[in-house]
Amino acid sequence: MTTYSTRRDLVKAAIRHQETPRIPYNIRPDGQMQKKLRTHLGRDENAEPRTLGRLDLNDLFFDNDVEMISIPWWAWGPLSPDWRGMDTPVSPPLSRGTGSYTAFYDDLQAFREENDRYILATVYGSHFEKANAARGIENFLADVAADFAFAKRLCTTIIDRNMVMLENILHCDAIDGVLLGSDWGSQRGLLMSPDVWDEMIRPGEQREYDLVHSYGKDVWIHSCGKIDALIPRLIEMGVDVLNPLQPECMDVEAIKREVGDKLTFWGGVSTQQLLPFGTPDEVREQCRRFKQVMGKGGGFIFAPAQDLQADVPMDNVQALLEVAREPR
Repeated sequence: MTTYSTRRDLVKAAIRHQETPRIPYNIRPDGQMQKKLRTHLGRDENAEPRTLGRLDLNDLFFDNDVEMISIPWWAWGPLSPDWRGMDTPVSPPLSRGTGSYTAFYDDLQAFREENDRYILATVYGSHFEKANAARGIENFLADVAADFAFAKRLCTTIIDRNMVMLENILHCDAIDGVLLGSDWGSQRGLLMSPDVWDEMIRPGEQREYDLVHSYGKDVWIHSCGKIDALIPRLIEMGVDVLNPLQPECMDVEAIKREVGDKLTFWGGVSTQQLLPFGTPDEVREQCRRFKQVMGKGGGFIFAPAQDLQADVPMDNVQALLEVAREPR
């Protein structure tokens, strides 16, 4: 089995569906777990080093193989009150840029020189959720049903702005991949029919994926919920990595068997049952089995299905990390 001199190469090999001596991992805490971890580590939040917009808990505790970085992006606003009304808005969808490119480029270069991790530029909520943010989820889902032309125009506007913002960072050689996506599902199924997704969401997503690939970067996609109906489409569109797989609403191991040679998966350890309620020994046992199944043939980055939340006991966090760091 090939050895890899950097963690960046280790992650890239896994994405290329090569079996590696150790399965790469990327474990994230949510905000409340960050506070819990800082207390556990005896750290003062105000004294934490900050790199590329995030607290450096990666170095202090997790030592992940993937480094997730914030990038300059854009936000809505100020939007007129009609954007929160039930009727179709008539005022323009105003937006503004966020972040400093000069600071970002300097920090990114310094980080690349000091670290051997795979660098993932994170956007999240880049499309469907951006529309929800402008209209509110109830209003936008009503738009999809009552004024589909407006809903499509809004999604196209969002993608047009995303494309400009992406090009401002894709030229950076230090960046290895870009994380996009939105939550398209609930735990019962998709929030829209596959046909609506194909017409309203897919064209814009494809534009983004093609742009990212044109710069030689990997496309990572995030969507919570039961979205297995979309997985064949995401494969057709060229997605490299999908996050997460939620074992409470999808047959994760069946999906791995069926399409694990075509798509890399990141996540899948239960954050609703195993991690908060299992014993440390149960966490070790189930995580080891899960790694073995999901890591067969490469195409897997080990992690929980969602960010670690504060209801996970520290003994279980330690057990999770113990397994994450083990060789095959």
